[in-house]
Order: sequence, then C-alpha cells, then structure tokens
Amino acid sequence: MANVGGIDRVLRFIVGVVLILVPFVAPSVPALAGLGNWGWVIGAVGVVMLLTAIFRFCPAYVPFGIKTCARE
Repeated sequence: MANVGGIDRVLRFIVGVVLILVPFVAPSVPALAGLGNWGWVIGAVGVVMLLTAIFRFCPAYVPFGIKTCARE
C-alpha cells in the first residue's frame, strides 16, 4: 500500500542521494570534516529516504495515518 506521493517522493529521492554522498564528500569539505562517524549515520538516513522513495511506502506515516499520494 503506497503512502508516499509525487512531490514527497521526488524530495525524498533528492535528499536521500545528497545524504548518501555526505560520508564520502565530508573529509574534503572543511565545514563537514568534523562529522566523524556521524557522517555514516547521515548516509544511512539517506539510504532509508531513498528506499522509501523507491517503494513509495513510509512506515513512519502509518501510525499517524498520513498519505501524501493521490486517493484511490
């Protein structure tokens, strides 16, 4: 059952890709160099966002009854 709609899906995809790149780019960017292991945590959050965009399902939306997709 899909609960992630169009704009939400696109934003999750873009933000997810950016967050996945953080641990790889952080060492070369002075403002991000001090992240340490937090960079990998941020990357993991990016993977979750990317997966929710791909599968169009967000488990965090379920308890609140949120749906950003078009009604069926």
